Formats: sequence, structure tokens, C-alpha cells
Amino acid sequence: MFVADGGDHGCLEEQCANWNTCSWFLVAVDHWRVIPSDNSCLFNAVGYVMDHDKNKAPELRQVIAATVASDPTQYSEAFLGKPNEEYCTWILDPEKWGGAIELAILAAYYGREIAAYDIQTLRCDLYGQGKNYHERVMLIYDGLHYDALAMSPSDGAPEEFDQTIFMKDGTVGMVERLALNLVREQQRKRSYTDTANFTLRCGVCQIGVIGQKEAVANDFKLRLSILRC
Repeated sequence: MFVADGGDHGCLEEQCANWNTCSWFLVAVDHWRVIPSDNSCLFNAVGYVMDHDKNKAPELRQVIAATVASDPTQYSEAFLGKPNEEYCTWILDPEKWGGAIELAILAAYYGREIAAYDIQTLRCDLYGQGKNYHERVMLIYDGLHYDALAMSPSDGAPEEFDQTIFMKDGTVGMVERLALNLVREQQRKRSYTDTANFTLRCGVCQIGVIGQKEAVANDFKLRLSILRC
């Protein structure tokens, strides 16, 4: 648990009427908001930080497909890696994973920045940057899976008390520092999957490969077992 002390926290102080007795912390370790591993974790993590809803994947997949279909010039085959119409069908499949393209579209849809923290590299990919959005939400990524980050008034507090949207001119600076501390701690614990070097075995044909590139090149199905990281 990463606890905020009573220092200079900008407008967060205004949001908590009992600032002297209420310590805010970034939900961390087994207390961060875990999203089910069902191939739609990115969409449901975004749904949680934006709407406090962990079951938004079908709706958000529709949003993305509609956005891409509406602008085939911007979302060309060169940009998407597949023809526009094919992509729209592909992203509606609940077994397909999302990534940078989908996060950028969802940042625009909600009108908020999405900060995605990568545990392995400590990198923060910021979607919606430069769009003059006034708010930001945060996700954490372990190489295969997205979870949601939030602020909570106490350890073990119910999810309905979570704060997941932060003003860029106020609370976000403090929360960024706490998020980076959390990510560094998880990196120290090696709480990530090295997708460039892990060994995989196909659950269907039992052929082994090393790394995500070989898996994609061999058209492996999603039923994979991680043998060694």
C-alpha cells in the first residue's frame, strides 16, 4: 500500500473534507482493481476507470468498430495491419485482444487521457496527449494483461469509493508519483511477462516457440501455456 502523506496535494485536499484524518493511497499489489483475464481486459479496464463498469467490453468494441468504419482513410490497411472492413469484424470478436490503436480511439471517445504503465519497462504510454483533455485515467500492463488503477480512501474500501478520474491541473501529479512507485515495486517483484523471450507451447499442436513474434508467425491459437519466463 502506498500512502499519501499530508504534504502539498493540490486540489485533492479540496476533494476530501476530512483531509487530516483521511489518507488516500493508490490501490496496489493485490488491492489494485483486477480485471478478469477473458481476452477483453483492456476494454473492461477502460470501462472500469471511465465508468466503474468491468463489463463494458462488448459496448466499447462496438465503439471502436464504428469509429474505424467511419473513417477508412485514417484507418487504412497500412495503419491497421489489415483491411478496414476485416479489422471491424476482427475487433468485435470477444477473443481478440486490444492494444495501442484501441486505447487511442477510446481516449478520444471519452475525451480523457489514458495513461498505460508497463511494468517491465517502466514506460508510460499516454493516449490522447496533446488533445487538451483536462482529465486522465490510469491502467497497468504486465505484458499480457491490463488492470485498472484507482485511489481509495482506505485499505479494503469497496470499489464504489474508488476515484479513477484525475484532473490534470490538480491531483494527477501526485497520483503519477504513486503510480510510478507501484510500477517500480511490481517490476522489482518481476510481476510481468517478458513476451519477447518467454517459451510457449501450442495447446493444440504442442509445437514450442520462443517469444510473441514466433507465436504470431506460426499462427498459434490463444490456448497457450507459458512454460518458462
